[in-house]
Amino acid sequence: MKIIVAGGDGFCGWPTALYLSKQGHDVAILDNLVRRKIDNELHSNSVTPIATLEERVNKWKELTGKEIKTFVGDLNHHDFLTQVFTQFKPDAFVHFAEQRSAPYSMIDREHAVYTQTNNVMGNLNVLYAIKELAPDCHLIKLGTMGEYGTPNIDIEEGYIEIEHKGRKDTLPYPKQPGSFYHLSKVHDSHNIQFACKIWGIRATDLNQGIVYGLHTEETKQDPVLNNRLDYDGVYGTALNRFINQAAIEHDLTVYGSGKQTRAFLNIEDTVRCVEIAAENPAEPGEFRVFNQFTEWFSVKELADKVQKVAKEEGIDVSIDNMENPRVEAEDHYYSAVNTKLRDLGLEPHLLTDEVIKDMLQTVIDHKDRVIKDNVLPSVTWK
Repeated sequence: MKIIVAGGDGFCGWPTALYLSKQGHDVAILDNLVRRKIDNELHSNSVTPIATLEERVNKWKELTGKEIKTFVGDLNHHDFLTQVFTQFKPDAFVHFAEQRSAPYSMIDREHAVYTQTNNVMGNLNVLYAIKELAPDCHLIKLGTMGEYGTPNIDIEEGYIEIEHKGRKDTLPYPKQPGSFYHLSKVHDSHNIQFACKIWGIRATDLNQGIVYGLHTEETKQDPVLNNRLDYDGVYGTALNRFINQAAIEHDLTVYGSGKQTRAFLNIEDTVRCVEIAAENPAEPGEFRVFNQFTEWFSVKELADKVQKVAKEEGIDVSIDNMENPRVEAEDHYYSAVNTKLRDLGLEPHLLTDEVIKDMLQTVIDHKDRVIKDNVLPSVTWK
């Protein structure tokens, strides 16, 4: 298949592009490289050194003989996107190209507006490009489990059957997002569903849990193919942040009680889930939703796991419950359904001590790159 990976220079997009290329697909990366610029804005960095996109794809071709085309530009520039669709003629469009940090979207008005404008308008441009230039192209859109929030009932896969005053209907599952970033994903989902209904577009919304991990079989082939590893209080997700804190012998900072529970998956499962969606496309007019995660943990459980592995490696760190910078329920019910991807063949990589140990060793190898002031939160919801 001819597959565009938008956001293919990023944490999820880069290993996905390599994996799909290895599997024999004709892959192109579309990216505006803004994530690299945001590092400069935040005075932050990836713990792992990251080569330029050009160096990355050239190394991949040198190692495998497979070419990944690159288009550097912005989804919010519709003329650019039109040229990409016209030249490449994609069978599938994998859409990772959005501002993905909840804290970043909560910094101030400017960052909230940027997040929603970038994400929602860019996604609308993709929908119009598919309608006008590639009507059979399958949109594989990265959503988030954070769209659902933490309801006091089980979270279904996109839809729920409701009985009200003697009548029944199957409706989109209610959304309770927890940041302006998560709200942008909800708006995307509504726009995609509407486009499927009126234009007959085929789309799969992958409501992904929090991704942990670093390496895939493809990124391990050469240091130039390194994936990025974020650790700061803005882009660093809980597990990755704890591992980086342990590597520099900093207390593991748990927000609030630590009882907040979220869905997680390994980066190796992210790339496989995208492949499954691509090879089993939605029908024309279908807005299909997969809950893309493999396990769920409380924040405190993650900190305990990292503390245990660190101790086995000779590193003693304490767990520090700090005031929660977010506005969120800390003691809540959490149970979510995730059967559709498993039914299509997903075999999960689970969070083992060995996975944590491997990540911890990587950070230790590069801990001179960790900016210690960045490991604590700097953004508050209020």
